[in-house]
Amino acid sequence: MGIDSAVTLSLTAVERMKSRHRFKGDRGEDIYLHLPRGGMLRGGDWLEAEDGTLVQVVAKPEAVLTVTAENALALLRATYHLGNRHVPLELTPAYVRLEADSVLERMLRQLDVVVTPEMAPFEPEAGAYRSHPGHGHSDA
Repeated sequence: MGIDSAVTLSLTAVERMKSRHRFKGDRGEDIYLHLPRGGMLRGGDWLEAEDGTLVQVVAKPEAVLTVTAENALALLRATYHLGNRHVPLELTPAYVRLEADSVLERMLRQLDVVVTPEMAPFEPEAGAYRSHPGHGHSDA
């Protein structure tokens, strides 16, 4: 099977951390992931099932807060306070993104940053002790 006949699997960030779980593909296909523990799938990753079926992982849009600031120090300060709470974060030079949370949103608004609630793909850092599998297998 080629890329043209690939199955797509849209997953939230939390779902992309599960190593063994049953999902439905975007067209209703049954997909059972059996991946090494400690990994994290990313949007754009490709998996190959035992039968040769290709599965493309899509980072599903979800409720997030996107944090920006007029200066790097304000964004760094906000990131520090979020990290102090062990919150999974997506880090970029322009913004920090986290799962929507009303308590953290109120805290951030007091730190001189701009907080934008939105629906967007969320790609948090895997963490220092988590690996990125790069590839794996599914029983699609």
